[in-house]
Order: sequence, then C-alpha cells, then structure tokens
Amino acid sequence: MIPAPLHIGTERLMLDPAGLLAWPAQRLLVVADLHLEKGSAFAARGAGLPPPYDTRETLQRLHLALRRWRPARLILLGDSFHDRHGAGRLAADDRAQLRRMLEGVDVTWVLGNHDPVAPADLPGEAVEECREGAVVFRHEARPGAVTGAEVSGHFHPKATMPTRCGGVTRPCFVSDGQRVILPAFGAYTGGLDATDPAIAGLLPRGGRAFLLGKDRVYALPLAPRRVRAV
Repeated sequence: MIPAPLHIGTERLMLDPAGLLAWPAQRLLVVADLHLEKGSAFAARGAGLPPPYDTRETLQRLHLALRRWRPARLILLGDSFHDRHGAGRLAADDRAQLRRMLEGVDVTWVLGNHDPVAPADLPGEAVEECREGAVVFRHEARPGAVTGAEVSGHFHPKATMPTRCGGVTRPCFVSDGQRVILPAFGAYTGGLDATDPAIAGLLPRGGRAFLLGKDRVYALPLAPRRVRAV
C-alpha cells in the first residue's frame, strides 16, 4: 500500500489506503469507528442480517495495519464498539487476539456516542478527547474555528469519483488542511456523503476527499459550501 502525505500545519501525516491515519514522527496510528460487535448487536435484536462475523474481519485488518506501521501509540477515535455492551460480547478468542495485538502499544480509547463507557478488561486509557502538540483528537468534529488542528471520525465519510464507467463511491478521508475526518474502519459500517451538510458545514471553504483504493488513495476536490442568500 502507498500512503499519501497530508500536511497539517508543520506536521506531516500519512493517509493509509486501509482507512487509517499515521503520524510517523510520533510513531502514532489513528483509527476511527471500528464498531466491533455490530453484527452481534443485530443478532441479539433478532435481525437476520448482517451475520455476526464483523469483529473478526475488522480485527484482522487492524492487525495487519499494526504490523505494517509498528506504532508506539494507537488512538481509537470512538465508536470502537457498536454499543456500550459490545466489549462484553467479544468472543473469548477475539478478546485474546485483541489483547495480543495491543501488547507493547500505548492505547487511547476516545469515547464515542455508541460507546460512551470505557471497554472493560482491555488495555489502554479511555478519554473524551486527547491532544498531541497542536493536534486534538476527538470522536466528532466541533463546528466553528479550529485552534491548531483536529482529527476526528464519527461521520463515516464517503465520496463518489467520476470515471469513464460511471461514478465510483468509496469511503474517504476529508480534510481542509486543518481538520481531518477519518473514514469508518469497521467491516459493517455505512457512510455519509462528503457533500452532506453535516460534513460540508465543517469545511465551509471546501477541501479534499481522499478516496480509499486498493493500494492508494485518490484525491478529489470538495467545493466550498454555498450559503443561500435570504
């Protein structure tokens, strides 16, 4: 995979086509919206779909990313579990695999709207948000001016790129050079179009979407938000 550089202020971040953000200078890896145990949550409510195999697939993808980047720190940007009881539904072998993956890594669980409580019996610290230098990491971007830079998740952004064969829609990063919104990393996560007002309103001057490809990301400009005259 070929990550794409993204400069936020004086910092050089890397956008990984797997859907995660790396900060090599800090040996830091950032992942958003794993939504582990979403399948089991549906099954518990009697819903036949999707089948409850998402956790294993998501953990395998995370395992590959950790092996590739070898970070000293890992920040999980909220909604790591699909609900507050998700950590308790982890199968024993999945829990054991997750604990092995996190050995030797300083883990920060940013709390999200789906998982507002810290996961029990797993390594790491749970926080509402955290900061590294001028960069703040939180689950959901806050409207208004940003002091320094902001990295968040929550919205599961996706975008559509025109091609000769029609539009191709893929999860994406969204950034205006100050904010970065990560795509959802979980196997069973949907997406919100990057032009939706909920996302576009956070980037009134426009920016870029970085669509996830098999081996690289593809940049797509996002126009400034138009404000209708009253």
